[in-house]
Amino acid sequence: MNSIQIQQFITEGFIRIDNAFSAEVAAEVRSILWKDIDGDPGDPSTWTKPVVRLGMYSQPPFIQSANTPILLAAFDQLVGKGKWIPCRSMGTFPVRFPSVEDPGDTGWHVDVSFGDDRTNYLEWRANWRSKNRGLLMLFLYSDIGENDAPTRIKVGSHLDIARLLKPQGERGLSLLELAAQFPLLPERKEITATGKAGTVYLCHPFLIHAAQPHKGKEPRFLAQPPLLLKRELMQEGETGNFSPVEVAIQMGVSG
Repeated sequence: MNSIQIQQFITEGFIRIDNAFSAEVAAEVRSILWKDIDGDPGDPSTWTKPVVRLGMYSQPPFIQSANTPILLAAFDQLVGKGKWIPCRSMGTFPVRFPSVEDPGDTGWHVDVSFGDDRTNYLEWRANWRSKNRGLLMLFLYSDIGENDAPTRIKVGSHLDIARLLKPQGERGLSLLELAAQFPLLPERKEITATGKAGTVYLCHPFLIHAAQPHKGKEPRFLAQPPLLLKRELMQEGETGNFSPVEVAIQMGVSG
């Protein structure tokens, strides 16, 4: 990753890495996921829901896709060596299907990362140190064009969220408390996370993003795992040598 990409990450909140893992690995992942979907990959009449959520996956193709040399180097560059935990599971898969039905989950949000009640995600929180989460990541396991429900991203919105969270201290804000503030934030340019299978978007954990309905023809396979932290960001007494994730937080807070 070059200095231009790192600067883009700091100011815009994301970078796109093409060919982060192979198309063959992506195909293996899709094959495993289809076994847990009540539908036939060759028969669109069996795709009866706009979105199917599948659970945690840790089979070799999933782990392989998240631990390629290009991604491991990028994690070091963006979060800092020794500060993150390697991915051993790819988390939830929202598999989206072509549908005129409202999927019901297309609101703008920031991924929250800590909370006491594992059954109530709406009460989970984010704080200005981005407790537990080093990156938001979008792994494209199928080709995703503009009509294939690509994730929507508000460019630069991570800076607004850092500014919003700092006065709230360690406790931060809940998912719903954050969303309530969105209408008060500056207007931001929107882009969509399109790309070939094997593309990965590495995003600042504070980036505002959203799903959208699928208007294409083929099911969309995407994972959105966090890069978990080994130790807390923005530690007391640290001076200099901040990672790009931390530099962006400081830029947002001081902006």
